[in-house]
Amino acid sequence: MRRMALSFFGAGYLRPAPGTWGSLAALPVAYLLHLLGGPGAIAVATGLVYAVGLTTIRQEAEVSGEHDPSWIVIDEVVGQWIALLPVSAGAYAAGVDVLRLWPGIIVAFLLFRLFDIWKPWLVGKADARDDASGVMLDDVWAGLFAAVGVLALAWLAHVGFVANVPDQQ
Repeated sequence: MRRMALSFFGAGYLRPAPGTWGSLAALPVAYLLHLLGGPGAIAVATGLVYAVGLTTIRQEAEVSGEHDPSWIVIDEVVGQWIALLPVSAGAYAAGVDVLRLWPGIIVAFLLFRLFDIWKPWLVGKADARDDASGVMLDDVWAGLFAAVGVLALAWLAHVGFVANVPDQQ
């Protein structure tokens, strides 16, 4: 059961790039969570999965002696859901199907993967920790950075570009 949770139901065993597969596997689950309860459901699930991930990563490290094997992707799920929160909130606030905001979903995915792989600043500092908190926190930071990027790009798309389009009369 522990390995099923850590690999997010086996997504972490897919090759190549198990972290990318884990992030992709997080997308349909986030969609279902959004349908069930909007961004609040995603936020609550993110907190719960974070707690499960932290506990099960500690347990796995004690049993296997491995700090952060590549098949563990529960951390990518948490980070990806954080990155998707602005998209879910935007759809919820606008009263539209979240899939209508598909560009935001793609941007959230791409930015999260970018920050998770690149590991700038706080992402890298968290990743350098040699414990379960570091495994989880680097993806939390990557998700937060991606969420800020999603918000900035949404603002540009909806306010910045629209404000500069001349009236068509």
